[in-house]
Amino acid sequence: MNEHLQTLTEIRSLMERSSKFLSLSGLSGVSAGIVALIGSAVVYMRLRTDWLSVLSYSRLGKYGVGGYREANEFLWQTAIVVLVAALSFGTFFTVRKAQRQGQRVWNQASRRMLWALAVPLVTGGIFCLALLHYRVLFLLVPATLIFYGLALLNGSKYTVRDVEYLGYSELLLGSLALFLTGYNLLFWSVGFGVLHILYGTAMYWKYDRTTAPSAGVNPTS
Repeated sequence: MNEHLQTLTEIRSLMERSSKFLSLSGLSGVSAGIVALIGSAVVYMRLRTDWLSVLSYSRLGKYGVGGYREANEFLWQTAIVVLVAALSFGTFFTVRKAQRQGQRVWNQASRRMLWALAVPLVTGGIFCLALLHYRVLFLLVPATLIFYGLALLNGSKYTVRDVEYLGYSELLLGSLALFLTGYNLLFWSVGFGVLHILYGTAMYWKYDRTTAPSAGVNPTS
């Protein structure tokens, strides 16, 4: 009986490994969160707006064309640096974990997951460009949180289920930020900074520490 249960467990593990990308590292989330918090601190020290706000609706009208363009360029430059740094750290830790597990990073499961993530993210990027075009800067933070949450929910089908919970949290924060635009930098810091650190730490203790370097199976519950 025990032999049959063991066989079924191994079959289930093989099916999960072929259909899901299980090499996401918790340290990727932690590093992304730290980078996001550093970026938020830089933005706050540069703009020095009230209540950790980048540009709330009530303050937007006080900015002239020159001030708006300057703030816009600064925010985009900071966002690009944060994104590149977060992706670099995330790629490094994920590749390292996959190598320790003896798995390939680029496979059918990872391609499906990236495509599932890309569709909402690209759509959200286009939407944010439209907001910038029409100078609706105060909705950028809620939009990024909401579309990022949708991307996580869509991609969670092809990786560990913990990503789904992070997606719901990002959607909740983004929805609240729609009605509290005066706290948009605070919401951004919590969504991309604090939540990533909490999620990454939980992932690390749940999966990374319990996975031996030579193991080929990673728990997915």
